[in-house]
Amino acid sequence: MTAHEHGAAALDAPGPFDPSDVTWTPVSGRLATARLTSTGIVLVIALVATATPAVLSGLPWLWSLPAVVVLCGVWAALLIPRQVRALAYAERADDLLIRRGIMLRSLVVVPYGRMQYVDVTAGPLARRFQIASVQLHTAAPGTNATIDGLPPHEAARLRDRLASRGEARLAGL
Repeated sequence: MTAHEHGAAALDAPGPFDPSDVTWTPVSGRLATARLTSTGIVLVIALVATATPAVLSGLPWLWSLPAVVVLCGVWAALLIPRQVRALAYAERADDLLIRRGIMLRSLVVVPYGRMQYVDVTAGPLARRFQIASVQLHTAAPGTNATIDGLPPHEAARLRDRLASRGEARLAGL
């Protein structure tokens, strides 16, 4: 095997964040739009707050502050859609997997038998973009997991399915 073939085989091999027996379900792309909207609102406020002193004072160096805000906006516009594309979940026979992250990747595995309850939430912005979040609560506070950006019907279906699987596992079925 050549070095190139070995490198290609290593890329195709499942790693700790991509188990081979899993079919991932991505979250809705509307989550990116919702996050970009909320980030845009914050950035517009920051831009007004930094540009106003630059305009009123006439000091050229003060324009560096609005420039930083614009750069942050460009960075967010590039990063947020990639972050949302990296979010996915998978239902297996005994547990739920939640994958997120680009550079700092994480894979959360929640056994159905450890779930205590499941929340579905949607704030005003989430409702505007027709998305919801499913949060799983377990006995250990550090293992609570959230799946953002689900269509409301999928969030309700997942909530009901996870709750029934959790009850079945607790009952020892």
